[in-house]
Amino acid sequence: MSLNATMQVFDASSMVYAWDNYPIRQFPGLWEWMGVQIAERKLRIPGVAFEEVTNEDPDCGQWLENNNIIKVDVNNAIMQDALRIKGLLGIAGDSYHPKGVGENDILIIATARAHSAELVSDEGKQNQLPDNMAKRKIPAVCAMPEVSIPCINFIEYIKRSGVIFC
Repeated sequence: MSLNATMQVFDASSMVYAWDNYPIRQFPGLWEWMGVQIAERKLRIPGVAFEEVTNEDPDCGQWLENNNIIKVDVNNAIMQDALRIKGLLGIAGDSYHPKGVGENDILIIATARAHSAELVSDEGKQNQLPDNMAKRKIPAVCAMPEVSIPCINFIEYIKRSGVIFC
């Protein structure tokens, strides 16, 4: 799988983090730039993450909708990869651990993999990996050799862009 370095797939956690911490009224340049990233198809969001964002903050969901964000639906390839990842974590049925990834998280990771894209997630990094793999959060799952998808948080995404917002 070759990485599409020009595309990021956003997790709901990062979009809500950005919306909450960088209000559009005070950071219009940031949101204009994000709108350009969406228009250039460099930024996408899985459909399940879009639903989470809209449920958490309808205004953010509306902004994404108004900017014509590409909402990536789950297809058979994404579902199959999600099931594979779920198996790697030892999750049986709907027995997700409350401290680890949930079903949507696994679908989001599989979506990033399907597009060979980088995942932007603000789930906390776990410096000490839990013995129970089902307790791993998104960054730890992405770092697994069998998953191997780059995962950065929103601040890393902004810093790496090099853009100066006035």
